[in-house]
Amino acid sequence: MEPQDRWSEIVSELSPEDNDLLFGTSLSRRFSRLPLWLSHPANIGMFYGFLISLALIFPYILRYDNLNESFSNWLLFSALFMGACLVLGFCSLILVALSKRMPMAPPRIILYPMPFLGIGLLGLDYSNFLDIPSGISLFVLLLPGPAYVHLSWAPRWRLLCMIDEGINPFGSTKTFNKSQQESADDLAGEDTELLEVVDAFEAE
Repeated sequence: MEPQDRWSEIVSELSPEDNDLLFGTSLSRRFSRLPLWLSHPANIGMFYGFLISLALIFPYILRYDNLNESFSNWLLFSALFMGACLVLGFCSLILVALSKRMPMAPPRIILYPMPFLGIGLLGLDYSNFLDIPSGISLFVLLLPGPAYVHLSWAPRWRLLCMIDEGINPFGSTKTFNKSQQESADDLAGEDTELLEVVDAFEAE
C-alpha cells in the first residue's frame, strides 16, 4: 500500500473528535498540508521568528541614523531571534516525545495580540518616545510563537508522523471501544431478545 493511501485510510477511520484533535484549527490545518520535513516544529518556530524580524525593520530604522548600521543590526537580531525560535522548537519536540502529550489549544486571546504589542513597545523604545526595558519587549515578541509550537503544533506533528508510519495514534481508544462491544455480545450469549436490544442501542 502506498504511503498516501495508508495515510488516507487511517484518517478516514478517525472520529470527528479525533480528526479535530489531529488537524486543529485553520492555522494548524495549513501547516498539516505541508510535507512533514518542512512542517517540523523547529521550522515552524523559525518561520515565526522570520515574520517577526520582517516587522522589526521599521523600528530598527528609527533607532539608528545610518541605514547601513540599521540593516546590519537588524540582520544580527533576526539571526539570533530565528535561531532562538528554532532551538525552542527542537526542545518542545523532545519534551513532547518524552511526555506523549496530546495537542492543546493555546490561549489565543492572550498570545495573538502579543506580537503586535511587542512590536509597538519596541518601536516606542527605539524612537525614544518612552523608556521601555528591551527585555520586556523581546519577551512579549518571543513568547507567542514558541508557546503555540509547544502547546499545539509539536504534539500534533508527532501524531502526523505516526500516521505517516501507518500507526493510528488513537488506536488504543478504538481498541477499548471494540473490547466493550465484544464483552456486551458475550454477556448476551444466545439471548436473542437481549442481542436485539444491544444492536438497537448501537444503532442509536
